[in-house]
Amino acid sequence: MTIPLFKVLMAANADQKVGEVLRSGYISEGPIVAEYERVLQETLALADRPLAVNSGTSALHLAMKLAGVGYGDYVLVSPMTCSATVSPIIQLGARPVWVDVDPMTGLMTPLSLRNTAAMMLPGSIKAVVAIDWAGTPCDYAGLRKSIDLYQRDVPIIEDAAHAMFAKDWAGKQIGANPDPNLYLCWSTQAIKLLTTGDGGLLLPPADQNSRARKLRWFGLDRESKKDFRCEQDIHEAGYKYHMNDISAAIGLANLPYALLHSTYHRRHAMRFWQAFKDLSPRVITPSFNSGSSYWIYTMLVDDRESFIKWMTEREIQVSQVHRRVDTHPAFQSAAAFSTHLPGLEEFAAHQVSVPCGWWLSDGEVETIIEAVRTWAIN
Repeated sequence: MTIPLFKVLMAANADQKVGEVLRSGYISEGPIVAEYERVLQETLALADRPLAVNSGTSALHLAMKLAGVGYGDYVLVSPMTCSATVSPIIQLGARPVWVDVDPMTGLMTPLSLRNTAAMMLPGSIKAVVAIDWAGTPCDYAGLRKSIDLYQRDVPIIEDAAHAMFAKDWAGKQIGANPDPNLYLCWSTQAIKLLTTGDGGLLLPPADQNSRARKLRWFGLDRESKKDFRCEQDIHEAGYKYHMNDISAAIGLANLPYALLHSTYHRRHAMRFWQAFKDLSPRVITPSFNSGSSYWIYTMLVDDRESFIKWMTEREIQVSQVHRRVDTHPAFQSAAAFSTHLPGLEEFAAHQVSVPCGWWLSDGEVETIIEAVRTWAIN
C-alpha cells in the first residue's frame, strides 16, 4: 500500500456535529460559525477573533481588498506558491512583482525583499505577500524592517495556508501578537492540518475587523440588530465569502485532533532532519525549525526525476506540491517586469516533499528514511 503524501483528517464525531446543524434548520453562516471563530481565538490565543471564510483564496482576496490593492497597483510577492496566492492580485487589477526566495527554504527573505523594493519608485508598492512554505513562517519582523527602508507602513499579507499551528520567530503562535499592518490568511481546505472540508481564515489588523466582516457578506452587518436584508444600507460592495455552519461544525470537531496531530508532524520532521542532514550533496535538508508546522517536509535533491521515480517504485508518494507560478502564461503577462531570481531558480529546480503527517506509523517513517538514504548513497 502506498504511503500517501496527504491524508484528510476527519474526527469520529464530525458527522454527529454536522447532523446537528442539518437538523437545526440553520445551515448557512450562523451560530456555529461564530462559535468556531471564538474557539479558535481562545485555543490559539489569537490577538482578535478571526473571520471564517469559504476558502483560503477568499481570505487572500479579502485581505488584499482591505489593504487597498486595486487597479494598476504593484504587489510584491514570492512566486514559490500556489496559483491561489497570485490570482487575487490580478483579479483586483494589480500587477505582481516577483521577489526572490532563500534557495534552501523557498521563503522570502528580508534581503530579497530589500533588493526588489530598491528597484521600485518611491510610494509605488501597495502590499507585500509572503508565503510560509511547507509550514515555516517567514521572518516577518525582518521583512517589515526591509520594506520600511523604502516605503513605510506597507501592508504585509501572510499566506499561511501551509502554516496552521506554526510559531513565529519569537516562538509565539502566529496571530498571537497584534500587528497594525499584517493580514494573516490560513487555509482549512481538505488536506490541510485543520480541515473544514473547504474553507479559510482571515485575521486582519484590529481596526479592519469590522469592515472585513461586512465585506465577507455583501457589505452587510450580520451582527447588527437591524434586518440585514431590508433595513441596512450597503456602503461598500462586498462578497459572498462567508463560511457556513456545516463547515464550521467540521472544524470544531477536528480542531482538538488537529492540534494533537500537529505534534506528530514536528516529531517526524525532526527524525527526517537527523537522518538526512549528512546526505549532501545529493540530498540537502534545511535545519530543523521548531516553529514550523511541517505540513510537508521539503528537501532539495540533485536529480528530482530520478528521486521521484525511486520513491514511487517503493510506494512512497512524493511531489513538488506547487510549481513556481511565474512560469504560468497568465501570470507572466500580468507581471510588472522581469526580475532575476537565482534563489528561486535553485529551489524550484530541486525541491521535493516527502510524507510527514500524523498518519505515518513509526515503521513507515523508517521506510521513508531508508528509501531516501539508499537513493542518496547509491
